[in-house]
Amino acid sequence: MWRYLAGAAAGVLLVVAGMTLQAMRSPPAPRLAAMPATDIPATAPGAQASDPAVPEALPATREQKRFDRYDKDRNGSITRDEYLMARHKAFAKLDVDGNGTLSFDEWAAKAEAKFASADKDKSGAMNAAEFATTAVKRKARPRPKCAPEKAPAAADEGREDDS
Repeated sequence: MWRYLAGAAAGVLLVVAGMTLQAMRSPPAPRLAAMPATDIPATAPGAQASDPAVPEALPATREQKRFDRYDKDRNGSITRDEYLMARHKAFAKLDVDGNGTLSFDEWAAKAEAKFASADKDKSGAMNAAEFATTAVKRKARPRPKCAPEKAPAAADEGREDDS
């Protein structure tokens, strides 16, 4: 019975600790577009005091760039239609006859073309060599250029020829 009480107490402590950490978090930073012009320094480094203020470009985070790609009308929110736009384009490419529905043949057209090009003898079946040509070609990672290791000279000196 005491194990249940200890487990419950540990659970309560974890919840309290989580709530405390959440309360201590700082508020999220404002988006770049929402920053007032007064936060930008009047002069850029190396500029004269008489030059007009030139704001420095701040790099957008990956998530901000992704958000901006989806937000087509730049109103700060992504509608359902904006979110599904890429899916609509992909569907339209597959819907060859334009009737708004995908048949199996339309959906599998790329796979069928790949099979037809791999089946060199046009037998309707692929052997192992033909199947190997359907493998996805992956980009090779560049290997780091390292100097080849040299054999230690001391190991060569202690060796004697048997001839």
